Amino acid sequence: GCFECCIKCLGGIPYASLIATILLYAGVALFCGCGHEALSGTVNILQTYFEMTRAAGDVIDVFTMIDIFKYVIYGVAAAFFVYGILLMVEGFFTTGAIRDLYGDFKITTCGRCVSAWFIMLTYIFMLAWLGVTAFTSLPVYMYFNLWTICRNATVVDGANLCLDLRQYGIVTIGEEKKVCTSSESFIKMCDSNELNMTFHLFIVALAGAGAAVIAMVHYLMVLSANWAYVKDACRMQKYEDIKSKEEQELHDIHSTRSKERLNAYT
Repeated sequence: GCFECCIKCLGGIPYASLIATILLYAGVALFCGCGHEALSGTVNILQTYFEMTRAAGDVIDVFTMIDIFKYVIYGVAAAFFVYGILLMVEGFFTTGAIRDLYGDFKITTCGRCVSAWFIMLTYIFMLAWLGVTAFTSLPVYMYFNLWTICRNATVVDGANLCLDLRQYGIVTIGEEKKVCTSSESFIKMCDSNELNMTFHLFIVALAGAGAAVIAMVHYLMVLSANWAYVKDACRMQKYEDIKSKEEQELHDIHSTRSKERLNAYT
């Protein structure tokens, strides 16, 4: 009995939804954790090597934007933790509906509407994660340029290479915040582990965002397949109900005719 119960429980697990949920949690964890630490490292690099300070008052500068991005990361982590649980619950119910079609479980119109609603939400979140992935690639590109300048400065002797933050829109045109290979701060920045660590953290965050996109695509396939199965199962259930009703009517007609024949004979 225990073995059969375990087999039945294992058979009711939505493995496709489970794999997508693990991939989603892994991607969101990498994006949020590494992205948060990379933003903190960016603040230290800007303050230490580019000599930037926070603007006084309510002026929105790059440091304020970084703080906003950090709060967005907190919200993303909490929201997709809950959303992953909801999708797993939907997967369990859908799997039960398919496997217990001829049992006590009844497929309702509300269940199909919930599945369709999850499909729409997952599609929107997939588009959102595509945008997040594209946005995360920007700091990776910026740090790659900075890492390339540090690398070329050590290879080419006497090269005077500069990185100006104005070309990335981090500061206004009127401000001149740049470092060149001839400055001492640039040499310290290239020799520090902070630059290398922040660059690789952004790369891992980009990989996490890509994993979240793949998880959303996987969820879309699973939800679409489950919705189609539930819809087909609902039609099959209606067909079985109509067939059972017709058989009952034929049985009643046959019983009535048998009684009439018996009464006529007597």
